[in-house]
Amino acid sequence: MAFSSSDLLQFPELKSLLASYAGSDAGREKMLALEPAGNRPQVEAALAQAAEAIAYLREAASPQKAGRGAAIRLAFHQVRNIEHALRFLRVEGARLEGADILDVFHTLDLAGEYRSILLSCSDRYPRLGRLGQQLPDLGDTIRPYRRAFLPDGSLADDASVTLARIRRDMERQQKNIQSSLERFVRAHRGDGTLQEDFVTIRDDRYVVPVISGQRGRVDGVIHGASGSGRTLFSEPLETIGLNNELVRLREDEFREIERILSEITQALSVHSDEIVAAYDALAELDFIFAKASFAVDYNAVVPRFSDNLQRRLILKEARHPLLESVLRKQRKPIVPISFDLNEQRRCLLISGPNTGGKTVTMKTAGLLVTMAHAGLPVSCAEAEFPFLADVLADIGDAQSIAESLSSFSGHLLHIKQMLETVTMDCL
Repeated sequence: MAFSSSDLLQFPELKSLLASYAGSDAGREKMLALEPAGNRPQVEAALAQAAEAIAYLREAASPQKAGRGAAIRLAFHQVRNIEHALRFLRVEGARLEGADILDVFHTLDLAGEYRSILLSCSDRYPRLGRLGQQLPDLGDTIRPYRRAFLPDGSLADDASVTLARIRRDMERQQKNIQSSLERFVRAHRGDGTLQEDFVTIRDDRYVVPVISGQRGRVDGVIHGASGSGRTLFSEPLETIGLNNELVRLREDEFREIERILSEITQALSVHSDEIVAAYDALAELDFIFAKASFAVDYNAVVPRFSDNLQRRLILKEARHPLLESVLRKQRKPIVPISFDLNEQRRCLLISGPNTGGKTVTMKTAGLLVTMAHAGLPVSCAEAEFPFLADVLADIGDAQSIAESLSSFSGHLLHIKQMLETVTMDCL
């Protein structure tokens, strides 16, 4: 559901402001996708979650005893984007790269840690505790595979007995090649064959730099030339067999790495549903705490909805959050507004000079109502709203050159459209 005037009331811009309080990509995406809901229990449940998160943040920021049950601020910027990995885990036979597997491990670590934190204080924050229960604890699943990886996602030598043996053989073979080429360099030092006395690598083969005019004095394979063409990179005949063995060992290493990564990917894919649930729950928590962080920063309150038989729209010291954001950067104060509508006083007429705040007042009321129906705290000292089916607004210049309408005609056409759709449950 989307209120008809959400764009006109700058709700998308408001969501962008709130998304800046989310720490993860997934949390920001949830905030940017948010729309007002037509289900009152659903909206009130979302507001109750936000209220708990606000209280949690305030407790976490105040002095408290350390230990189990303490409200510890959760760092959602540590939640990595693993959507690519999650797609691969659903594909039979797929293999994740080491860096992707480490990101999944990191996500599961956070899930286990945040589960413990939220469950420990669930007596005070039961809704957050229930979200904590949705975070799986897969520590035992990933623990055996941790030692296989280095911090950059590459496999450690002891990831398997076979990989350790292959890498020892590779190291030994590289030393043999190096020794062979060093003997070759010493044998030709001073005879004008070599451009320089060093060993280098071309096409994964160990070579020496030979002066192009002396190539006939060196039996071997040419692996390219320098930019000027004066130097050729030659693999002497006596090292070809040694290099071939090193290439074979590298292929063995590659196959063993593939086997290990496939084995770990398969172990994770068995728990793919739980990993998806962990990522989704972390995104939901980030989304909820982004609301709470905004509320704390903007002194916002959780609104209440009035009884359907005694509908009220009450705003006390309300502030337009987007205007307040701009004025904060300019170090200027914002002037709050207050008004009260009910079943007996259902219409408010605002008059005054240009730049007197009439439009801002209407936009503030409309935006805060939209925010409340999206389950968001609202920037005021107190707020009560009827539960509405839609918010209809006509604000600004409605002139349409394409339809040959004046500003006044454009407004009348818009109001006509509003009157055709408005009901008793609309603002």
